[in-house]
Amino acid sequence: MPDAKVAPYGSWKSPISSELVATRTMGTGSPTSSLRMVTLDRDDTYWLELRPREGGRYVILRSALGGKNSDVTPTPFNARTRVHEYGGGDFAVSEGTVYFSNFADQRLYRLDRGGQPWPITPEEDFRYADGVIDPRRRRMICVREDHTVPGREPINTLVSLDLGASDAGEVLVSGNDFYSTPRLSPDGSRLAWLTWNHPNMPWDGTELWVGEVEADGLLGRRELVAGGVDESIFQPEWSPDGVLHFVSDRTGWWNLYRWVDGGIEPLYEMEADFGWPQWAFGLSQYAFQSAGRIICSYTTKGVSHLASLDTATGVLEPIQTPYTEIWGVRAAPGRAVFAAGYPSEPPSVVELNLTTGDLEVLHRSSEVVIDEGYLSHPEALEFPTEHGLTAHALYYAPQNPNYVGPPRERPPLIVISHGGPTSATWSTLRLEIQYWTSRGIAVLDVNYGGSTGYGRAYRERLKGQWGVVDVDDCVNGARYLVERGEVDCDRLAIRGGSAGGYTTLCALTFRDVFAAGASYYGVSDLEALAKGTHKFESRYLDSLIGAYPEQRDLYRERSAINFAERLSCPVIFFQGLDDRVVPPNQAERMVEALRSKGVPVAYVPFAGEQHGFRRAETIKRTLDAELYFYSEIFGFDLADPVEPVLVENL
Repeated sequence: MPDAKVAPYGSWKSPISSELVATRTMGTGSPTSSLRMVTLDRDDTYWLELRPREGGRYVILRSALGGKNSDVTPTPFNARTRVHEYGGGDFAVSEGTVYFSNFADQRLYRLDRGGQPWPITPEEDFRYADGVIDPRRRRMICVREDHTVPGREPINTLVSLDLGASDAGEVLVSGNDFYSTPRLSPDGSRLAWLTWNHPNMPWDGTELWVGEVEADGLLGRRELVAGGVDESIFQPEWSPDGVLHFVSDRTGWWNLYRWVDGGIEPLYEMEADFGWPQWAFGLSQYAFQSAGRIICSYTTKGVSHLASLDTATGVLEPIQTPYTEIWGVRAAPGRAVFAAGYPSEPPSVVELNLTTGDLEVLHRSSEVVIDEGYLSHPEALEFPTEHGLTAHALYYAPQNPNYVGPPRERPPLIVISHGGPTSATWSTLRLEIQYWTSRGIAVLDVNYGGSTGYGRAYRERLKGQWGVVDVDDCVNGARYLVERGEVDCDRLAIRGGSAGGYTTLCALTFRDVFAAGASYYGVSDLEALAKGTHKFESRYLDSLIGAYPEQRDLYRERSAINFAERLSCPVIFFQGLDDRVVPPNQAERMVEALRSKGVPVAYVPFAGEQHGFRRAETIKRTLDAELYFYSEIFGFDLADPVEPVLVENL
């Protein structure tokens, strides 16, 4: 770069503004939460899109044959269910009629082509998700979450709803803590579903059941097909000829199986994950193009691949695409549709012609075009961590064609600890990362032990070790880059949201490596989380930490709020005031502790925001405030003025 200007890292002028990230993209959430629920109905393709510019509203879109896209759900409807709080499975389509959950009242609505939405469930405190249409009986089978009794834990069941009336649903299956993925056989005679109980999460262990659907729509004889407390079953699907398929991690990897003549047969065994943690409903990693051909997505070493699987021969043939993240796979004769992205392409809805191999982008989550010179492409790292093990991360070096850093200066580093924690980072184009790198700040996005995409053993490194293994991996990732001479050892920061915020606060409190941090709705008090979180996660900590209250001492030992005296570096906190997963008092207690101690601290709350920020104005404010905070702490000037944030004790 012979014409590049020498300027301190962090002070580079960038075209990737917070306004652009917040208003011209789908925000800073994961791609699977921002673009999800790809669905096929006849020749049409539907999907759900998050729109920060519209107050974080989710909108159903349709792409008709020929590529014309249009909004399906009108303003002010927000197609989002709150079952399990994280939702998913927000709508279903049959013969052009759309059925969706509306966020404001959690009622199910029917929307006929050319009409207006009208409710088909009563004004009671029920939530619905993951519906499948039974056209023969004019009913929908779905998950229902009953919140009608205040103070009682919600009751989850599978119910059948009359699509032509205002109906709360007739219970088909009940008695367990959780249900998901009801799926009807092609002839409507059998129903498959998943279920599990506390303290398991669905990636720990689930059961796959099949029941016979009787003439009145109720279930008769039922049979356990697969699964248990130590086997995670994912995405049961019926083939067009009525054979039940599913994904199981019984070998340590989520692989494909089928149920034939009362026995279970593997379709293709490999060290790859064809499944994903069921944080949300409606996930789909494979689909039937025909009875003998499955189009599937699988992950190896954190990278997605697309393939075709012949169910008769067991031959898996890779399908070449540029995409490194693929989800929401659906198929029909001659075509497959999925959501996907790669490091220089934002999340998009893509159609694959299975005859020619041609790819067509039906919809991009952002039409913003950024000059490649400003884009930092991730380097996949494997680095040593505790106990002789290896951990994984994506490293983004500073990149801007107009600037270079001073010869003897190394850039600041932001380490990202992703949420979940049973989740993973992703490699699609993320302008919220390019926001940092184009200003001269390096980013390390860590897939710490416990992350998905590396098999069950890697996922289970976090069992009983949350707040230890994840912190060690983030710390060792930062040290690895320091040892390589990539970054400034005195300007290391760590940031994360939700569970990633917990890792951030633990790293700042119990380790002496990072000089600053940013917590987005992060957990600081494990005891409070164990006592006060929602049903879906209310026993999650049993596996991550230990049984409560039996191991209360361990909960206290790993809660940053109890050791604020050890925290001596600046922290900025961002918090939604309507957050029910991690209530605001967790952040506010931590802020008060740092304020009293005299440590530089900033607190930026947002009225109306919940767990995960969805509004454009919130996303813009957080990026600018965090940049301003780092400029004050690390001592670099900003190329453009941003709205200041009050940093106390500075």
